[in-house]
Amino acid sequence: MEESLGMERQPGALTLSEDDRRVLAVWAADCAERTLSLFEAQAPSDTRPRDAIDGVRAFARGEMRIGKVRALSARAHAAAREVVDPAAVAAARAAGHAAAVAHMAAHARGVAYAAKAAGLAAPDDPAAVANEVRWQLGHASPAVRDVLRRLPPPTHRSGMLGALISDMHTRLTGGGSLRHLRRADSGGRR
Repeated sequence: MEESLGMERQPGALTLSEDDRRVLAVWAADCAERTLSLFEAQAPSDTRPRDAIDGVRAFARGEMRIGKVRALSARAHAAAREVVDPAAVAAARAAGHAAAVAHMAAHARGVAYAAKAAGLAAPDDPAAVANEVRWQLGHASPAVRDVLRRLPPPTHRSGMLGALISDMHTRLTGGGSLRHLRRADSGGRR
């Protein structure tokens, strides 16, 4: 343990405390891992996204320092840039964001990439994205929900990913539905 010099960094609104990030880390890893096979099918010998997920789990257990996990996150994002399949790209991005939770809690919102990956992998299933989001929200423990509620509202972004992130925030802080996601995911068809 390092000696305190009275210069401790106070966690910011998007960062939160290290303990908070450890709570989010396991949930984010679980969410990202659900679609990791989409990346691994396209790049079976590339372990960078899996290494990122394993690293953030080690961080959650107190076995890996933030800087090492942050580097694993960057490697997962590099892996995303090296595959062509959009579902594989999104799955690797989900792993990268899960690992990035070690240094900034707001990266937990990046689990939306896993829902995007699920939808891209099942273009004929208009409920694929909503089903994945539903799983993610259902898998969020009360402690995870409490930490996520303390993040400021996300900035409004356009596109599927922006809608997913906004919807998850709304649902975690008291309401909303996934009906609009089913319509957007199916090109407006119900």
